[in-house]
Amino acid sequence: MSRPQEPHRPFFPFGNPFRMISPKGSTLSPQLLAVLHAFEITLGERLKKLTPKSNDEILSLSWMSLAMQMLSETHNDIKTLITDLDLPVHDWDEKWIDVYLDISVKLLDICIAFSSEISRLNQGNLLLQCALHNLNSASSNQFSRARSSLDGWKQHIGSKNPRIEKCGGILDNLVGSLDLPKVKKSPKGKVLMQAMYGVKVQTVFVCSVLAVAFSGSTKNLVDLEVAETYRWAPEFNSLHNLVNEELRVRFSGGRFTVLKELEAVDSAFKELYPIIPDVADPIGTELDLKTVEQLGRATEKLSEGLDLLAKGVDGFFQVVLTGRDALLSNLRSGGTVYDHVSRGNIGAQAVN
Repeated sequence: MSRPQEPHRPFFPFGNPFRMISPKGSTLSPQLLAVLHAFEITLGERLKKLTPKSNDEILSLSWMSLAMQMLSETHNDIKTLITDLDLPVHDWDEKWIDVYLDISVKLLDICIAFSSEISRLNQGNLLLQCALHNLNSASSNQFSRARSSLDGWKQHIGSKNPRIEKCGGILDNLVGSLDLPKVKKSPKGKVLMQAMYGVKVQTVFVCSVLAVAFSGSTKNLVDLEVAETYRWAPEFNSLHNLVNEELRVRFSGGRFTVLKELEAVDSAFKELYPIIPDVADPIGTELDLKTVEQLGRATEKLSEGLDLLAKGVDGFFQVVLTGRDALLSNLRSGGTVYDHVSRGNIGAQAVN
């Protein structure tokens, strides 16, 4: 997974986010209001769907995968909205284009970081599978090999991922610039900027939660509050407060990890490791099969969850990259932003 090289621009050098909602002497037509309302209602429904029914669901790999799927769908929605607005490239303010390109380059960086962490966790999972294989073999040195693999897993899983550590700086940049650009004399531009605000808020929130989960630290935790003037604000504020509060509770308890499936593996590891003999050929030694099976089940669930999340992250990467390519292509041709994308199968790039 790689992204094109692009010079970094200042991200969202925006003014008051509410200035574009009801500027002096400017009103939105019923048609434009309908487009905006449809987008915001869908966003609210999506955030509601992401709200977990119980705290146990928070930061499970399946929930994180759903979060990435919802994010891909929202980014596809903004492409549909732009197509519905029929806003030609020559009508785009230069700063809007800078905003979009800067968003995309940062999101591609975050996706690459997430993918690298998923790969790192999968590498650790291979060590667990190796340990389980040795424990189920009849080799004379099965226990020493198993202990070696488990030692390797403990050391590997406790290491840090430099790419994840850099996510905090990207998120800080985004959070510090949540305001929207001033829009003058362009009703369509006002609709676009208000919709993009919703996209950005959801994006920052989801990416910050995954960054916290992967880094094992609350330093990447983002606290946001959306004004109730937005239709999707109640759903977002409810989801945001629930997830962030649970994250703080879990970290205050000194947990090894906040990832549910990884925590289950660590619990099984702690039960199994002390009862594995540390000599090469312990005569007559038998392990508690239930303990071995427990680690096996936990390892399998972790592997399945990581595969699902990897697809979600890659799907989002493709959505962002495709949108970026479409904009650059239309800048060259002078067409309508996303006009040829809307005729393509961009939905297939999202997580199904």
